Amino acid sequence: MNNSIRQRLSILVIEDDPGDVGLIRTNVRLAGLRRMGETDPVVVAPTLAKGLLAATTSKPDVVLLDLSLPDSAGIATVEAMRAVLPDVPIIVLTGRDDHQLAEAALHAGAQDYLLKGQLFQQDALGRAIRHALVRQKLESRLRLFEAALSSVGNGIVVTDVGAAIEWVNPAFTRITGFELSEVLGRNPGEVLNSGQQDRRFYENMWETILAGRVWSGELVNRRRDGSLFDAALTISPVTDVDGRIQHFVAVQEDISERKASEERVQHLAHHDQLTDLPNRMLLSDRLFQSLAQVRRERGTLAVMFLDLDNFKPVNDSLGHDIGDLLLKEVSLRLRGCAPRSSDTVARLGGDEFVILLAQIDKAADAVMVAGKVLATINRPFIIGPHQIDISTSIGIAVYPQHGEDVALLLKNADTAMYHAKKAGRNCYRFFRELTETAGA
Repeated sequence: MNNSIRQRLSILVIEDDPGDVGLIRTNVRLAGLRRMGETDPVVVAPTLAKGLLAATTSKPDVVLLDLSLPDSAGIATVEAMRAVLPDVPIIVLTGRDDHQLAEAALHAGAQDYLLKGQLFQQDALGRAIRHALVRQKLESRLRLFEAALSSVGNGIVVTDVGAAIEWVNPAFTRITGFELSEVLGRNPGEVLNSGQQDRRFYENMWETILAGRVWSGELVNRRRDGSLFDAALTISPVTDVDGRIQHFVAVQEDISERKASEERVQHLAHHDQLTDLPNRMLLSDRLFQSLAQVRRERGTLAVMFLDLDNFKPVNDSLGHDIGDLLLKEVSLRLRGCAPRSSDTVARLGGDEFVILLAQIDKAADAVMVAGKVLATINRPFIIGPHQIDISTSIGIAVYPQHGEDVALLLKNADTAMYHAKKAGRNCYRFFRELTETAGA
């Protein structure tokens, strides 16, 4: 007897013919399903009603069910027993060789089908019982696997080797909005394609999985409602015993929240928390990139260092809350002074700001921006009940005349700003003017 089957079996026989019951008992013994010294594993019920009662009390491992009973006949008999014992294998017994009836019984939940005249043929009953028990265990395991896959939080898609969808779990529906009926037979790459990945992306994916290897990566997918989401995707080939790919299993995790959180952290690391302008770190990075570009193109850029005039008295007299609101308004006005999207307005801290003009034709271009900044900041600020009048001093350093690296350009622009302060504030000064004055 197969070691995977319990040695002590309980076999419920629902049969009203005593002769057939005797044949079954004999076959059970001959099949080795009952060992010496063990009690008879067969429990007999002559009617469906008594069989249903016995099913709840004897807890059988397998049911042999006659389809012609005094109180029930046909497929309804199988359905009634299956309702009481949904996880116990049922072997249907009948005296008629009716293939349509056999097929209907299997669809109704029976595990196997035997003619009573076949019971003695080559251990037919023993084999049927053993096979039914093994199949039931396999089916139970498959149901467990399906239940497990259905309960996980990640979306799971099973396709054939041609990428036609055969099954999806509820998480896939929750993440994408697509029901199984809407995607059955379709390619998931077509269903979820957002247009955010190029052709080469998918070619690399297919090259990997068709070679029998697991592919993992991140991409942007599209939900049923048209909205986009970030996904972490793993696709695994499923092969047969000969190594031929039969299916693909794709596991998809919605990482939109994680990506958004990472972006927020990155944003906070590179932007001023009060004004949301780029901070010193991001400014230095952009200045470094801009310098690399103008070196290649033999171009020019300008760094403008700004410090608000008489900001401290405002802070001291009206309080830091008003001071913060003023800085926010200043940042909004400065954004409007940067002529191109490639330019950067940054806050270094306190009342110090920098404008990076990433590419200019001549120094006069910086003068135009400086004049616009002075006029903009000179307009009164209305903060709550307060009208605040301030100005700004601006220092300008131009590449390559006043420095060829990030640190030197920022330092020289800062130096030029202090000379603008000394010149009476509310004005701008170029770093070159300082060198000319020093040499005079």
